[in-house]
Amino acid sequence: MSAPTPAEPAPHGPGLQPPAFGRPSPALIARADRGYTRFLAAPAPDAATGDHDQDNDAAGTR
Repeated sequence: MSAPTPAEPAPHGPGLQPPAFGRPSPALIARADRGYTRFLAAPAPDAATGDHDQDNDAAGTR
């Protein structure tokens, strides 16, 4: 014998998944926004080689 089928749909309430399942949290969006801002920022200047002529040695010219 099986249980009777309810006449109305199941009530909406807390279930296995939270109501915002699949939507990013505001904290996650803020973190991604900061990372994207850092990505778009101007790159840091190259380190100065000083008087060592490292760039010239690598090219084979002095």
